[in-house]
Amino acid sequence: MKLKSINLLLAAALSGIAFPTWAVEPFVIRDIRVEGLQRTDAGTIFNYLPVKVGDRFDDDRAQEAIKALFATGFFNDVRVESNGQVLIVTVDERPTIAQINVNGSKMLDKDQIKSALKSQSFAEGRIFDQSVLDAAVQEIKQQYYSRGRYSVVVKTEVTKLERNRVGVQLDISEGEVARIQQINIVGNKAFSEDDLLDMLSQTTGGWLTWYTKADQYSKQKLSADLEKLRSWYMDRGYIEFNVESTQVAISEDREGIFLTLNLTEGKQFEVSDVKLLGDTVIDPVILKKLITLNTGEVFSRESLNRSIAAITDTLGEQGYAFANVNAVPEIDQKNNKVAFTLYIDPGKKTYIRRINVNGNSQTRDVVVRRELRQLESAAYDGAKIKRSKQRLEQLDYFAEIAVDTPLVPDTADQVDMNITVTEKKSGNFNIGAGYGQSEGVVLVLSLSQSNFLGSGKQFAIDVNSSSSNKVYSLGVTNPYATPDGVSVGWNVYRRDTDPSRVDLGQYTTSSYGFGSNFSLPLTESNRIGFGLGYESLAIQADASAPQHVLDFVNNQGARNKTFPVSVNWGRDTRNSASYPTSGWLLSLNGEITAPFSDIDYYKISSRSQYFVPIGKEMSLMWNVEGGYGHSYGNNIYPFYKNFYAGGVGSIRGFRSGSVGPIDSHGDGMGGDKRIVNNFEFFFPIPGLKDDRSTRLSVFADSGAVWGPGSRPDLSDLRYSAGVAFTWVSPVGPIKLSWAAPFNAQPTDRVERGLQFQLGQVF
Repeated sequence: MKLKSINLLLAAALSGIAFPTWAVEPFVIRDIRVEGLQRTDAGTIFNYLPVKVGDRFDDDRAQEAIKALFATGFFNDVRVESNGQVLIVTVDERPTIAQINVNGSKMLDKDQIKSALKSQSFAEGRIFDQSVLDAAVQEIKQQYYSRGRYSVVVKTEVTKLERNRVGVQLDISEGEVARIQQINIVGNKAFSEDDLLDMLSQTTGGWLTWYTKADQYSKQKLSADLEKLRSWYMDRGYIEFNVESTQVAISEDREGIFLTLNLTEGKQFEVSDVKLLGDTVIDPVILKKLITLNTGEVFSRESLNRSIAAITDTLGEQGYAFANVNAVPEIDQKNNKVAFTLYIDPGKKTYIRRINVNGNSQTRDVVVRRELRQLESAAYDGAKIKRSKQRLEQLDYFAEIAVDTPLVPDTADQVDMNITVTEKKSGNFNIGAGYGQSEGVVLVLSLSQSNFLGSGKQFAIDVNSSSSNKVYSLGVTNPYATPDGVSVGWNVYRRDTDPSRVDLGQYTTSSYGFGSNFSLPLTESNRIGFGLGYESLAIQADASAPQHVLDFVNNQGARNKTFPVSVNWGRDTRNSASYPTSGWLLSLNGEITAPFSDIDYYKISSRSQYFVPIGKEMSLMWNVEGGYGHSYGNNIYPFYKNFYAGGVGSIRGFRSGSVGPIDSHGDGMGGDKRIVNNFEFFFPIPGLKDDRSTRLSVFADSGAVWGPGSRPDLSDLRYSAGVAFTWVSPVGPIKLSWAAPFNAQPTDRVERGLQFQLGQVF
């Protein structure tokens, strides 16, 4: 007696279509035999088979058996037959994929394509299924579509091999990148189409789109651009603005994109009133001062969101972690007015139950926890949590830092503070080179560990060599010598200089020394430090040396020993050390030699660097630097402690160190008084607004240096203006500037062309 084939049974089971009934006389299975297997183990069949020896078998069980085996995906065909009380299962195995070859792919490498195939369960060693291959091909096409290649063609060829295997070959014709040919905006009245198009990250072809790829269509970028338009209108009072529809048309050759955006602007609304309701918890007078959405002004969604965020943050600082501020508008269509009621629900005051640190496999827990300003068992404080994360980021030990405050289960007023870090290598061994326009080639050999053995201690060895300077140094610093954050460190060094290499004097110096320092925090942003050192310096000068060098050697000798004592104070509120856009950096440094030194002098320098954000992507920097040095007793102020100006780091457009007094050879000799002033306006490169490694700027520099015995006079100031480009490249920071110098004196050495500096020069 034979049972019906898989084709009829499966069709009947899956489609529900009524087929004629083949009656099977039920029987009890005495044995099960499997035929047609080549690779699959018989045990696999028995595992999936829903019947076993001793079970009663009939039509229903036959359908179950066929469906179960076919559902494994291992077989092209399954037949169930009976011979007496022996159940015979005959299968036709599907082939396995022996190899996958990819031809013609250039934009995507073969590993990327095979990963896309594998994500669709199509890989070497797996069962071949044509439907799975078709789905995998669609996934490959999606990979190309996301990169603007809408004309991609993927052809497949399946070749049968021995032992029931197949080889699969994919021939890819990538086609050309589909580029946006035209963008039309329909329905705009208040703003011109050109103004709206300037806000979009996607654009038609331009001089820089070969690099930015901004003319390549992306659905995700289009969604972001629509939100930019919505924000633009909402921030200008168009509260009813809406994007009615977007049409995306592709040219016949699938290489051109045409976008049409249909807008409804609505009317412009003014704010008629802003009220606070609910449980304010905090004095409403204080909260109202946080509201930047003012009565009588044109409505701005940004101002409303900023006001809500300020109130929420203030409540969070008072321990209300789950405070909610809901803005409800009341629109007066007749008078084009809108009033807002801010309903405040502070929730319950929240406490931190436990602080958990995860991901720090090398860095010790204490190194992380000592930077935290939020404490366990204390009230939740949003400001302290943000500050804790900022301090961890300033350590530069971690590539990523995530802070989460989930609610503790079965409680309504407790949260845990989970800190998850991804460590990065804090040790560096570098052998490299840099180039400075004034310094020339600089060879660098450095071994440093900013998180030595996970303790947070800093260890560094540096060997730097240029045509004018050779420096060898070793230093160790413990930033937390005490639990209160007192820093203690020491260093030893050897320095040889030859100023003649950069036209700063015909002489050489050789010095060595050591120093120790410690500093302590005064507040979160202020720090004061002290240092004590020893230096032995020898001057090599013959009769051809400049007169001021010979005078110093005749008066003080060619070799001097000094014991400098230093005091410094600093304040840093910048939002970033490498890419600041807001905040203030202040420093004041003083150095004086101890009375038992061979030379008695003091030196004071200061710096103020202020960043003001302009919009979301631009900022203005105002930098002022000053310095003053003088001797006391019967000593001469040491010329090698002079201040210099000119070059990329101070007054661009003038050669490095050339501004100010000159010696008898016409070389810059610096001075004991210095002032530098810089105004610089930073903005992103068009098309690279989200790239934090590059910036363009326009600047205006001024400054001067005065020698001993001369009085500062503003008429001595040199000026310059120009443009600059900064790039934190993989080989180090690159600074390029072009400046036009003004008020240059005949003795100055100007550089009207490009000034640059490549690599980190010490």
